[in-house]
Amino acid sequence: MIAYLDASALVKRYVREADSRGVVNLFESGVTLGTSLVTRAEVAAAIARAMRRRMLGRREADAAFDEIHAHWPSFIRLRVDEATVSDADGLTRQHALTGIDSIHLATALIWQSALGEAVVMATFDKQLREGARAAGLAVWPEA
Repeated sequence: MIAYLDASALVKRYVREADSRGVVNLFESGVTLGTSLVTRAEVAAAIARAMRRRMLGRREADAAFDEIHAHWPSFIRLRVDEATVSDADGLTRQHALTGIDSIHLATALIWQSALGEAVVMATFDKQLREGARAAGLAVWPEA
């Protein structure tokens, strides 16, 4: 399986939340994992937010930052360029997505087209999930 992870999925690998175990299992299953370059900043912001809200202590947040930085080179990191943003523009309107979610969907669709193989959208965002399905991507988790 080839999986594109948005920030809502990836952050669960570094911050213990509901469904974190499933994301850890996905990592350990040997699937090819890719994400947009912007996801790194989104995950860092989520870790910092969890610390500000006292969901994570300083040590836990530092460990989470260290882990994402250690794992980052192992992901297929997909660039955002003018074509991606142009596609995202249309997807935003078509699927009522936020700007960043439309970038994630556009990136996953472009990656799938380039690979010529199915890419599964890993997300816990309901609207992105619906948009991905409507655009023809399988989603993970299914429920």
